[in-house]
Amino acid sequence: MNARAVFDSHEKTALKLRRSTAAERRTKLAKLLEAILDRKDAILSAAQQDLGKHPTETNLTEVLSLVSELKHSRSHLKRWMKPHRVGPTLATLGTTSRIVYQPKGRCLVISPWNYPLSLALGPIVSAVAAGNTVILKPSEFTPHTNGVVKDIIAAVFAPDEVAVLEGAADVATELLALPFDHIFFTGSPAVGKKVMAAAAANLASVTLELGGKSPVIIDASADLNSAAENIIWGKTVNAGQTCIAPDYAYVHRDVADQFVELCKATIAKRFGVTNEAIRNSADFPRMIHRRHAERVAVLIDEAVQAGSQVACGGVTDTEARYVAPTLLRNVPAGTQIRKQEIFGPVLPVLTFESLDAVIEDINAAPKPLALYAWTKDSRTVDALRTNTSSGSLCVNLCLQQFAQHNLPFGGVNTSGIGNAHGFFGFKAFSHERAMMSAGPVSALKLLFPPYDAGKRRLSELLIKYGT
Repeated sequence: MNARAVFDSHEKTALKLRRSTAAERRTKLAKLLEAILDRKDAILSAAQQDLGKHPTETNLTEVLSLVSELKHSRSHLKRWMKPHRVGPTLATLGTTSRIVYQPKGRCLVISPWNYPLSLALGPIVSAVAAGNTVILKPSEFTPHTNGVVKDIIAAVFAPDEVAVLEGAADVATELLALPFDHIFFTGSPAVGKKVMAAAAANLASVTLELGGKSPVIIDASADLNSAAENIIWGKTVNAGQTCIAPDYAYVHRDVADQFVELCKATIAKRFGVTNEAIRNSADFPRMIHRRHAERVAVLIDEAVQAGSQVACGGVTDTEARYVAPTLLRNVPAGTQIRKQEIFGPVLPVLTFESLDAVIEDINAAPKPLALYAWTKDSRTVDALRTNTSSGSLCVNLCLQQFAQHNLPFGGVNTSGIGNAHGFFGFKAFSHERAMMSAGPVSALKLLFPPYDAGKRRLSELLIKYGT
C-alpha cells in the first residue's frame, strides 16, 4: 500500500478516535508495553547488528527510556485528558471556560537511526495517548531494528491506526506532501528545515527534535572526577551519536590538564589501554555506516592539520565503522570540527579564563539542544542560566534530562521547535481547544447599544480595572 492509500485509510479512524476514552488509550499503551517487553531479546540483537551496541547499553538507552515513558503516560493519562478549567476575566464575568485537549488527527513521525527504537516508538506513545493515528517513517539505516519495530506495531495496532512505511528519502518526500495534521521529526537541522517547509504547504503543525553543538563548561571549582566520568560516558555512549551528547568542552585553564588526564584514564578503564583493546571492546559501539565514519575521520584529520593536538585516540577505520574515543586540544576556531555537530566520540577540549568570553562564544553560535556545566559555584550556574539559551541546562550531570519525563524535552530554533516527553509530548499531539460557555447571567448585556454616558463610564472602568 502506498503512502497516499495508507494516509487515506487513517481518515475515518482519526475521527473515531476523537471519542476514545482514557481507558481505551491506556489499554493500547499497555499492549504496546507488553509487545516491547516480549521482544526484548530481538531488540537487543537488532541493536547489536545495526550499531554494534552492547545489550546492556541498549537496555539503558533504548528499552529503559521507552518503557519508562509508557508507564509514565499510562499513569497520568486520565488526568492529562481532563478539561482544565480557567477563571473568568472581568470582561467575561458570568461565563465558564475550559481548555479541552483534542487529538490533532492524522500524524506523521519521521524517526532517526541513532536510537531507532525509542525515537520511533516514543513519539508514538505520545500520539496514541493523545488519541491520534500515526504513520511512522523510520530511518533506512537500521533495518534490523526496523523489523522489530514493525512487528511490535503490527501486534498492537490495526494498519488504519498506526502504520510503518519503510524506505529512503523518496518515501519521506512522498509522505511530507500529504496534508497531515501534525508532523514529528527527529533529525538534523538541515533536514528539519525541509520538513518545516513541506509542512508549511499544508499548514501542518510540527515538532522538530533537532541537534547542534551542545557545549560543556567546566570551571575551576568543578569535581573533575565526576566531570570526566560523566562527560566521557555522554561522549562514548552510542559512539557519540546522540543529539544531546556533549559536543565540545570549555575547561578552565587551571584545571584543563588534570581534566584531560582524568578523561584518558576513564577511557582506558572502560574500554582498554591500547587502541587494539578499545577496538575489540564489546562495550564500545560503531558508527552507523562507513560514510558517517569517514565524515568524522575527516573532521579529526582537518583539525590536526590545522594545528590541533591529539591527546587521546585519533585512530579511525572507516571500513569497520570505527572511530576511537578521541580528545583534541588547541583546536583552531576556523576548523570544521568547531563548526559542525560532531556526532561521534570526539571531544575538542578548549581552555578559558573568563566565563564572560565563553558566554559570548556560545551566544554567537546557534542555540544548542543542551548546555552542560560542571561547577560548585552558584555564580557560574546563575550566569549561564541568565545569559545563555538552550533546550536544557544541566548542572553536574549529562544526558539524564532525557529520562526526566516531568520536564519538556526540546530545543530552541536551530536545535528544535516544540517539546516531547510526558505531558509535553501529549500536548504536542493535542489541540488545546478553548471552550467557553455562558452562565445564567450575562454582564455583557450592560454594554449593548444604544450607548450612553453610563455605558461609556463602565467601559472606562473596565479598561482601568479589568484583568
